[in-house]
Amino acid sequence: MQMGQGTVARMKMTKFSPIHRLSVAPMMDWTDRHCRFFHRCLAPSSALYTEMVTADAIRYGQRDRLLSGHHIDNQDDGIILQLGGSNPEALAEAVRLAEPYQFAEYNLNVGCPSGRVQSGRFGAALMAEPNLVADLVAAMKSATTKPVSVKCRLGIDDMDIEKGLDNFVDAVCRGGSDHLIIHARKAWLKGLSPKENRDIPPLNYDRVYQLKSRLPDIPISINGGITCADAITSASAVMDGVMLGRAAYQQPYQFGLWAAMIYDQLPPDSDKVITRMADYADAEVASGERLIAITRHMLGFANGQKGARRWRRMLSEEARAPTANGDLIRNAWDILMTARKDAA
Repeated sequence: MQMGQGTVARMKMTKFSPIHRLSVAPMMDWTDRHCRFFHRCLAPSSALYTEMVTADAIRYGQRDRLLSGHHIDNQDDGIILQLGGSNPEALAEAVRLAEPYQFAEYNLNVGCPSGRVQSGRFGAALMAEPNLVADLVAAMKSATTKPVSVKCRLGIDDMDIEKGLDNFVDAVCRGGSDHLIIHARKAWLKGLSPKENRDIPPLNYDRVYQLKSRLPDIPISINGGITCADAITSASAVMDGVMLGRAAYQQPYQFGLWAAMIYDQLPPDSDKVITRMADYADAEVASGERLIAITRHMLGFANGQKGARRWRRMLSEEARAPTANGDLIRNAWDILMTARKDAA
């Protein structure tokens, strides 16, 4: 079923931000507020997503702990809240409750394949219910003037990635989604673990490119297996945005270089990044946070450099000490710089 002209006209007016040209995917246990602060230091113009937060966690849980502390310098800095849920009223209420926290946008998770998410009737399992997803998007949009997007897969299990994906996307657009992020793999809910679902289902970029060709006026980003500058450049030539996952997390400095390439900016200044992270760590530790909660996201910053192993050891083992603070980051960086000079 093709989208009606009214849907296409509505989508042409979408508020699509350039922050999506290169973004970092929502990743459970990884993209917490400390990770996002680090990534913002590296890529000031990119979109950064929270870990998925369920609608009911916001409605009934420790809302302030879940949603606060994501801004940098008290600015709207392109942080997008990803929500999980399958009840329109609950998602609308979650968005209304999140509004005071000033997220830039909201995203609905229709891609997570974990068993826990499936049992709650959300995540990738929702791809089997496109009309429900349309209702969920419409409900979220009723609670905010900010953009609402959907992140999904090519399909699930035996779903036809041609007709099935088209039907799903058309329904989501009828619901008013401002932006689609397509992970270019199927999710196998039966037989594969969440970890296996990140690697085993084959990538199919051409299917995403085909979707973009069919819907030229719909903002669509591509995600999945993009790990180098050439791949980012190739995808950017076709798609509205490129979303990185593990590559951005495991190669943070490379992520900064890729962002500089996409946004035509200067590459990140490593010394300034470290100074900012050390100062941030001092403030966080003073408020009761443990240093390891921050430095665990920085282990890959020295990848490929002389002294990288000691860098990782200091930021993983020594950062666990109860008294560790930003000085450990400063000292580890000084040692790394000395090792680099000695190797020159």
